[in-house]
Amino acid sequence: MSDLKRTPLHDLHVELGGKMVGFAGWEMPVQYPAGIMAEHKQCREKAALFDVSHMGQVVLQGDGAAEGMERLCPQAFTTLKEGKARYSFFTDETGGILDDLILSNAGDHLYVVVNAALRDQDIPHMRASLKGVEVIELTDQALIALQGPAAEAVLAELCPAVRELNFMETMVAETGGVTCRVSRLGYTGEDGFEISVPANEAEGLARRLLAHDDCAPAGLGARDSLRLEAGLCLYGNDIDRTTSPIEAGLTWAIQKRRREEGGYPGAERIGRELAEGPARRLVGIKPEGRAPARQGVEIRVGDAPVGTITSGGFGPTVGAPVAMGYVAAEHAEPGTKLDLMIRGKVNPAEVVALPFVTQNYKRG
Repeated sequence: MSDLKRTPLHDLHVELGGKMVGFAGWEMPVQYPAGIMAEHKQCREKAALFDVSHMGQVVLQGDGAAEGMERLCPQAFTTLKEGKARYSFFTDETGGILDDLILSNAGDHLYVVVNAALRDQDIPHMRASLKGVEVIELTDQALIALQGPAAEAVLAELCPAVRELNFMETMVAETGGVTCRVSRLGYTGEDGFEISVPANEAEGLARRLLAHDDCAPAGLGARDSLRLEAGLCLYGNDIDRTTSPIEAGLTWAIQKRRREEGGYPGAERIGRELAEGPARRLVGIKPEGRAPARQGVEIRVGDAPVGTITSGGFGPTVGAPVAMGYVAAEHAEPGTKLDLMIRGKVNPAEVVALPFVTQNYKRG
């Protein structure tokens, strides 16, 4: 643990009884004394506070930043309106996904959040590719995620303006007397916010949010079970350089103009799969019984292997095991019966539509 970096909220995690583990080079809380199940329930029913300061926060400053990012990603950024955020991903020449990210139009710059494990890949990638654009890593900002149906009520006590934000919108606002970037988005399937706050103000803001009766801390364990139930991909599990956005069910994240014009890495393969369909697809899977199917479990139809589980575990809200995995396209329809090879035994399962729970975003 001595080699791991610490976020500005480290001491607060320890004070709150967080069980600290290594994650993507950072010392992070996997859970608190209440436990993962309780933290998951807290987020689904009230509001949970997550430290996501390990994520990379980047400002892109300069003319041509949006055009430059369109040469790296299949998304439309030049037409993204100020105050709007967009889910995006870097692709490579083979159509694989290098990383996924959130990009926001912050007016005089673009604000980008990338995954913790790949910040050392993504930031040099942008610096090498975005000519004439200043790529600034925000090393003095923490990032807090407040998620759950009570998130708006909790945050509005410190920042009334957040009531005006809709899903995938962002603004700079005074939050408890501190200037923060507040974005209405998250990784749980619930309504919520990500708050970029100066590092030296992060603990004070977190304490004020946690003082609310409807807010409690949550760690990486609950974050993973929440995103899995919401059918949200995890980089390194469900998407990576071997998976295309179309295979991963991310066609919705490629705007019409970009589908038609291309001009980004891997556009030939992605365009072909858009037209013809991919050979395999990421699907939701519900195993029968109580045994969870973890990453790497083989998926069969009869005696024939047809795919692999990429994410799996127990879904506390669903009340049963849930999983995602890639299967050959002919076996991807909801209702298709599958067999999962769990610890050497055949476990029946069924393809189901994603997500496993309703996504509760505040849309305009």
